[in-house]
Amino acid sequence: MGHTTRCVPLIRHLQAAGHKVTFAGNATQCAFVTKTLPIDTLHLQGYNITYSRKGSTFALHLLTQIPGILKSIRAEHSWLQQQVALHKFDGIISDNRYGLYHSTVPSVIITHQLRIHTGMGNMADNILQKLHYRFLSRFNECWIPDIAGEPNIAGSLSHPHTLPDNTHYIGPLSQLQKPSSAVTTGNTLLILLSGPEPQRTILAGILWQQAINQRRPVVFVEGSAGCAAPTTIPAHITWHAQVHEGQLQLMLQEAAMVICRAGYSTIMDLLLLRKKAILIPTPGQAEQEYLAQHLFETGVFYTAKQRGFNLTSALENTNSFSYVNSIDPADLQRFIPVLDRWSDQL
Repeated sequence: MGHTTRCVPLIRHLQAAGHKVTFAGNATQCAFVTKTLPIDTLHLQGYNITYSRKGSTFALHLLTQIPGILKSIRAEHSWLQQQVALHKFDGIISDNRYGLYHSTVPSVIITHQLRIHTGMGNMADNILQKLHYRFLSRFNECWIPDIAGEPNIAGSLSHPHTLPDNTHYIGPLSQLQKPSSAVTTGNTLLILLSGPEPQRTILAGILWQQAINQRRPVVFVEGSAGCAAPTTIPAHITWHAQVHEGQLQLMLQEAAMVICRAGYSTIMDLLLLRKKAILIPTPGQAEQEYLAQHLFETGVFYTAKQRGFNLTSALENTNSFSYVNSIDPADLQRFIPVLDRWSDQL
């Protein structure tokens, strides 16, 4: 869903400029987009990558899924050929979908992971980067939702020693709107869950038991439409299965502290609203573990591991944490000239 939400500002800008935009994604993604924007959609199934329940190294778990992923990439490439012939698309913007390129239609891929961290050492990272760049080279341009220089958000993930051809840094992307001023009401704690199963459910169980013992107001967002409400909800907790964009914006603005995963799109939302947060990376997912550590070391967000997580201790530790936010408001507009140049040439 993070790849979906960060496309929202691009879609809004293209529509405002008079372009007709069609969104392709699975049922959940299409449902989200149509609630957020007036837009036509096409069904396109995802890669259906699974994650280990034990939190073992994601790269090792991913190896067994590579044949299926490559099959999905070939299938979506074939699907795109049919859709271009049918709908006469003039341009294609793909967010981390490696089969959505075309030989005659200008095609862009968006990714913040150029240097993919496998968790298996530099040799494995180097091999994967070469394979990754081979896929990226099939697109006319590569757009990176980060800042070109220092300081930046994703560190070595988005700033490898060698960049692919036709790379453009387009600044952070967020589905949310920058408020005229930050709003923080009282000491509300927002627990915002997201990410793949089964780790989302595991973390939800950990945090729910600890939220019950809090003496401050808590807003608890499960992040899954299929979740049933707890049988007993204490008076100090407001529970939601999911929230829409408008609700999320208000909840984030009014939260004194956010507890969430270290997903890149969530991080960009937090930076936009200049919120304090405790990041809990998905166990075994090397990208989130690197991002959380990088942002902790640079003083941007406090980080804690899921294993042995203690909410009370983590909140106490944030009292002395720096929370440095170096994002300039102008950074949030960096995508506009890149997008305008590309769309004007279609």
